[in-house]
Amino acid sequence: MRLLHTSDWHLGRSFHRVGMLDAQSDFIGHLVTTVREHAVDAVVVSGDVYDRAVPPLGAVELFDDALHRLAELGVPTVMISGNHDSARRLGVGAGLIDRAGIHLRTEPAACGTPVVLADAHGDVAFYGLPYLEPALVKDEFAVPKPGHEAVLAAAMERVRADLAGRASGTRSVVLAHAFVTGGEASDSERDITVGGVAAVPAGVFDGVDYVALGHLHGCQTITERVRYSGSPLAYSFSEAEHRKSMWLVDLDADGTVTAERVDCPVPRALARVRGPLERLLADPALARHEEAWVEATLTDPVRPADPMARLTERFPHTLSLVFDPERAPDDPGLSYAARLADRSDQQIAEDFVAHVRGAGPDERERDVLRDAFDAVRADDAVREVAR
Repeated sequence: MRLLHTSDWHLGRSFHRVGMLDAQSDFIGHLVTTVREHAVDAVVVSGDVYDRAVPPLGAVELFDDALHRLAELGVPTVMISGNHDSARRLGVGAGLIDRAGIHLRTEPAACGTPVVLADAHGDVAFYGLPYLEPALVKDEFAVPKPGHEAVLAAAMERVRADLAGRASGTRSVVLAHAFVTGGEASDSERDITVGGVAAVPAGVFDGVDYVALGHLHGCQTITERVRYSGSPLAYSFSEAEHRKSMWLVDLDADGTVTAERVDCPVPRALARVRGPLERLLADPALARHEEAWVEATLTDPVRPADPMARLTERFPHTLSLVFDPERAPDDPGLSYAARLADRSDQQIAEDFVAHVRGAGPDERERDVLRDAFDAVRADDAVREVAR
């Protein structure tokens, strides 16, 4: 069976205030063409179909168009909800849509109930594990303490139990939306840390033939059977070096996996340039970036006059301007934002405690802070789901 694995469409998202709906539409067209030209048997979409719980109308219309075009091909599609999606909204009408060969899996309770497709070699069971927010699903999976590894492990127990009751030789595919150990993050994914831990080990998924992951935006191979497709478009300058693609996966009769990448259309190249303003304006080596979307980091010790206006004369598509004067880390002139860069909320809070009382928190106090941040993040998730 030949699968096309994609994820993280983030329909409705913009890139530094540049609307991406046209580029997302081009991707959907490319997806449909790929399915047709490569004789794909099934499409799997591993979450974050939308960029937010209540997507704009244009994004909903594009999703509707994608569903119709996939259904017209007669190729089954299995989709799960991600941490950016509203599972309830995405799952509306799932029963009816299912009849058209579009299988939406947004309910955690249905993790162990697969979509079963068949080829010349027998059945392939597709298990959809939507994003499992630990605080919201801990009761469903009866885990004593909410955490990503615990709820995913419980969901996979249901998958393996169902698979064990099926005919010998039944192959299996799991769709999941999670941060798996070994994956490389970028700046455009929403933090899903719980208890100071975001990642789960790949071993959680042992026992199935292929795991189609979503959440991280870079295309990555965790193991030969566990892969991220990544997002089809770049959504942050941290993705400037990404090769955006989908996985074309062949699942043989014995469950052997072979995979190749299918590149996605690139609306405009990304470039990150760094240095004093005058050098950026004069350096001939940067000519190749003049038509790219540009993030410029200026290292001048004193902020130059009209830097954006001058940059856009050479790089008309400059979208981001960052000031980072080259100073020692302990320089008193270093900005507050620069001092906090790359530090988590937990670390900032611990630094504040140390500043106020002259000593950092002990282990018990760290646990209290961690629980407080987890509670706030979980409350935000509950509010978003309820919208």
